[in-house]
Amino acid sequence: MNIRATRLPKKTAWLAALTVAVNAAAQTPDLSPKPASPQTLAANKAFAATRDVVGKQETEDATRGLIGRLDNPEIKDAAGNVVWDGDKQAFLKGDAPGTVNPSLWQASKLTAQHGLFKVTEGIWQVRNYDIDNMTIVAGKTGWIVIDPTMSVETAKAGMALVEKHLGKRPVRAMIYTHTHADHFGGARALVDEASIKAQGIRIIAPDGFMENAIAENVLAGNAMTRRAQYQFGSPLPYGERGAVGVGLGSKLSLGTVSLIAPTETITKTGQELVVDGVRIVFQLAPSTEAPSEMLFYFPDMKALCLAEDVNKTMHNIYTLRGAKARDALGWSKYVNELLDLFPDAEVAFGSHTWPTWGKDRVVNLITKQRDMFRFINDEALRLANSGQKMDDIGNAAYYPKALTDEYATRGYYGSLSHNLRGAYSYYLGWYDGNPATLYRYPVAESARRYVAALGGANAVLTQARAAADAGDYRWAAELGNHAVLADGNNMQARALQADALEQIGYQSENGVWRNEYLSAAKELREGVKPVQLSVQGPDVARAMTLEQIFDLIAVRLNHAKVEGRDVGINFVLTDTGERYALELSNTVLNHTKGRVLTKPAATLSISRNALFKMLVARVPLPDLIKAGEAKLDGDGAALGTIFANLDTFNPNFGVVTP
Repeated sequence: MNIRATRLPKKTAWLAALTVAVNAAAQTPDLSPKPASPQTLAANKAFAATRDVVGKQETEDATRGLIGRLDNPEIKDAAGNVVWDGDKQAFLKGDAPGTVNPSLWQASKLTAQHGLFKVTEGIWQVRNYDIDNMTIVAGKTGWIVIDPTMSVETAKAGMALVEKHLGKRPVRAMIYTHTHADHFGGARALVDEASIKAQGIRIIAPDGFMENAIAENVLAGNAMTRRAQYQFGSPLPYGERGAVGVGLGSKLSLGTVSLIAPTETITKTGQELVVDGVRIVFQLAPSTEAPSEMLFYFPDMKALCLAEDVNKTMHNIYTLRGAKARDALGWSKYVNELLDLFPDAEVAFGSHTWPTWGKDRVVNLITKQRDMFRFINDEALRLANSGQKMDDIGNAAYYPKALTDEYATRGYYGSLSHNLRGAYSYYLGWYDGNPATLYRYPVAESARRYVAALGGANAVLTQARAAADAGDYRWAAELGNHAVLADGNNMQARALQADALEQIGYQSENGVWRNEYLSAAKELREGVKPVQLSVQGPDVARAMTLEQIFDLIAVRLNHAKVEGRDVGINFVLTDTGERYALELSNTVLNHTKGRVLTKPAATLSISRNALFKMLVARVPLPDLIKAGEAKLDGDGAALGTIFANLDTFNPNFGVVTP
């Protein structure tokens, strides 16, 4: 009796503890990456049956002219960090696994090819040691380099490969095709200001290059960089359940971004230069793929450089990282102009992907790219003028068969869906004309109300799970999004949302869409983790104009904290003699070049370099004054009114969580 009395509670406690453990396990979400679901396997199999996913010709072209590869394609920076690994996509062999769209799998095989390739007599390309190509042209006495990759380290490695196989020659000129960092960031590996001055090295760029090279990523730089992590799959490992490529290339390199200012600019279409004995004829194409961009022709080689305006993929009218929407109509017209400007081209190469050989094939490539951009513009406006809303336009299914069947006009980088919406937004903006959408609640508040209206989080997740089980991942993701934004700590919701987004990513033909979905899934499971990705190296920051510096200060100013405080400050740049008036009024900060305030609260005399130290390197102003690099007259607190109330932006803000 006593024995049973003592044992029963122990057994009861054990059973109770087991029950608690079982229940807890049942409530613990599975946060691991998942294989392809049966619905995804079926969807990818069906997709493969709809088209010849690559074609023999593109496979031949992507590998044509290979001369050699780096013996060790793992490129490191001075600290030993890997900034690029040329073998990271070695897993791309055989047929597509169920977790990758078969068309994207085959396309990624082609963009993964790395090495030094011959384009034509006198022109070579270093490919896939960064996201872009570095092109080498043989001049009379040295090399002409086109687009020296994004990082100093990758440009240095690329030139070492060139010298190994083609011999060592001096760089006589460098040409930037346009203003994105992956086309100028490696410049300092090959030239510097001293060598430019001593050797007369020419740095040639399109009109407006310096202003636009800095401007695009400055004012919205923190948000754009964070979103670029998703676009390029920066948080993702390479592999069958991770990154496979972005259609235009691989990821961005993680090395040192530099910037060497041009020594001369191209100001008009038809302008011709002789560069180290090589004739080059230029075409300006502003506000196409970049605000400042140019294409050019080598008439003696019959070789056409297409920059990034004509590629072996659909490009972006609207980029998911958030740059301004581009003019698809204008883009199509510049591409069309190529047909008349350079009709004799026998080979065409660009800043990404691989060349096209043969006059007829070059004309076909240009013609179809022209028609692709024109279709996007005209179809978006046709549908908008027919009364369709922007999201409806993003679901448009029709795309001309000739463009669907052409590898170079498929949506591996840009997509028809987000480009049609980009063209709509370019003309009509974000508002769809329905007043019900004019003044919505903040997204988290709206999500909480939706969840409550649907019967609470458990009811929402039950419906989302049923949709996912049926293979309707888009609806599962929409429901799951409300549940996550309503309560970011609901791990059941985060796990279910991650699973749904992951399956959509597995099915995506577009490399960027795949990265977006899988990056979101990873973040939902693991939380936000810092990612090494920046296009603003010291060279780039120093190249900012004073206008851009003051504009950025104004963006960072916390207006609520300076309510009711009006301050005027005179800035004097001691090394250039420039004067600026900074005026804080009505909580906003204006700056005016050349204006001198008669009764400023303070006057700061400072060199541009010292201003850079204060704003970028965060050297305290008193230290600069003590060192004789700055002088302050008047009320020092007036400066504090502005500079003590600047926000520091969190580079790791939540994207898929509140």
